[in-house]
Amino acid sequence: MRIGELAARTGVSVRSLRYYEEQSLLVSTRTAGGQRHYTEGDIDRVVFIQRLYAAGLSSRTIMELMPCRDAPSDENSGAALERMAEERDRLSAHIVELLSTRDSLDGLIAAARAHRDTGSSVA
Repeated sequence: MRIGELAARTGVSVRSLRYYEEQSLLVSTRTAGGQRHYTEGDIDRVVFIQRLYAAGLSSRTIMELMPCRDAPSDENSGAALERMAEERDRLSAHIVELLSTRDSLDGLIAAARAHRDTGSSVA
C-alpha cells in the first residue's frame, strides 16, 4: 500500500510516517518512481509506535525496543528488558499521578454540583 493509504488506515499523518522512516522505526520499499510501499504488517507496527509515543516514549527509546518486538533474541532482549522495565515503572508512576488528578477533579465536580444544587447565587 502507498503512504496515503497507510496514513488513512492508521490515523497517522503522512508527515509522521515519513518521520518514522527518518528515525528508522518504519521501513518501506520504493518503486522505480520512488513511491513508498508498505505491507499490511506495517499497520500494526504504526499503531504500536503511536501507542508508545502516546505513552511518552521518545523515538530513541522506541528504536531501542523495536528489535525485541521484531525479532526477539537473547542478544537484544537483555538490554531491551531493562529499558522496558524502566518505561513501565515510569508509566505506572504517571498513572498514579493521573488517578490522583482525576480524584481531585471528582472532588471539585462534586463541590461545584453541591453549590449549584443548593441554589446559592451571588447577588
